[in-house]
Amino acid sequence: MWERLCSGSLDAKDLRERALTELRHAVPYDGYVWALTDPITRVGTAPLADIPGLAWSDLPGLIRSRYLAEGTRWTDPGNPSVWRRSESVEVLTTTFADRYGCWAWLDLWRSIPFTPEEQAFLASIAPLLTTALRQSQASTFAPAQPALSRERRPRSSESEGGPAVLLLGADLQVRVGTPAAREALQRLNPPDDPTVVAQAIPAAAYNLAAALIATENGVGVGPPWSRVHLGSGRWITLRAARTAPDANIAVTIEESTPAERLEVFALAHALTPREREILVQLSTGADSRHIAQRLVLSEHTVNDHVKAILAKTGAATRPTLLARVAGTG
Repeated sequence: MWERLCSGSLDAKDLRERALTELRHAVPYDGYVWALTDPITRVGTAPLADIPGLAWSDLPGLIRSRYLAEGTRWTDPGNPSVWRRSESVEVLTTTFADRYGCWAWLDLWRSIPFTPEEQAFLASIAPLLTTALRQSQASTFAPAQPALSRERRPRSSESEGGPAVLLLGADLQVRVGTPAAREALQRLNPPDDPTVVAQAIPAAAYNLAAALIATENGVGVGPPWSRVHLGSGRWITLRAARTAPDANIAVTIEESTPAERLEVFALAHALTPREREILVQLSTGADSRHIAQRLVLSEHTVNDHVKAILAKTGAATRPTLLARVAGTG
């Protein structure tokens, strides 16, 4: 069953939702948090979550504590691992990572202890889910169908509404937010409760700010920035930084640069280091002869690597490949 679920073409949200449904039969749980991560920085994005009794106002504190708690995080060795959040709640954490990057983590919450058998079961299916989650990220670079017209395309993070910037306090509560920032974050992770839409800032911003605080405390999971698929093949990059020492935290949202897109594209498609190196050269417009000269390889070897890249990415030609990397085709 898990092989069948993980071999399809589900997007990351549908894959996680279906996996959670199946997982409940083998590992019953009361609540969960399943977040995607930037493959390099390992900062959480686009979480699915259902924690009974958790108020929306408590979300910033929960995320902050999650980044600061050494020994229980998705970046710590030994996952899947069980830890106790309180006297009445135990958490089973699983990390979905491979040699190409970290793609997600899952926390299952329960009022009764998890068994070693349940922990072993999650460990057994984690490799399948890791590959499926990575492939779901790769699929975001495929051409949208049908293609969106210019009028229907999502607005840029720096659109008519101005730059996308948020200011958060040390408690991660929002002090100031531009309309463009709220719009972009609302689309990333809209709250289920319509009564909090106006003031809610989705978890993507909270994760960035919490990652910055963890770094400042010497327990960072990775640098405080992440790339997120916004939809229709578009990727945005979020960054967190202090406006001044001990001051508010600024979270900015911008279109991902070509280099940022290319890195995620290459890792999600499981390109080898040499293939990634050649893809970078292709993106500059270099042909096989010039790539061979730059990398001190034979032209035949370069062409073999290009064929492998095309096969892994499902692109028929070099122009098609580069259009997908750039988001123009």
